[in-house]
Amino acid sequence: MSRPHLVLPTIKATKDCIAISTQNYGKLHHKNGPANAFRHAFWNYLIAKRCFNWHGNEEIVLAWAKKVTDWHEDSFPNQPLPRAMDLHNNEVGRLVFTQHLLKSEQEIVALMKQMTSESIKIDTNIDLSEYKNRMVHILEQ
Repeated sequence: MSRPHLVLPTIKATKDCIAISTQNYGKLHHKNGPANAFRHAFWNYLIAKRCFNWHGNEEIVLAWAKKVTDWHEDSFPNQPLPRAMDLHNNEVGRLVFTQHLLKSEQEIVALMKQMTSESIKIDTNIDLSEYKNRMVHILEQ
């Protein structure tokens, strides 16, 4: 474990992310629709934000958030398209963190809910690099 001081804020961020996702989308965030895009993006944002409060180095907390969430994707394998969707939305969340560092978590929830409503439905023919700043999903809700 390379950064033990970031484990507790990561666990808290994970629990809060699930609670906020459920509060806003019910159980839909467990499917591969827009609510799932929200959960993945918000999880990455929240890990980075909460760890930034402990560490204060943006580069380190972004690398940590990527490491934790990539580990999750590797530990719980998915089909290629859902995996690509999750990794993409994770990256969107980290990007939101860098672009809105000073905003409150409540402001980010509102921003990400708006982004969720504009999420792009993808299939295997989509080049995800075209949607760097956009959430993506597979299933309609």
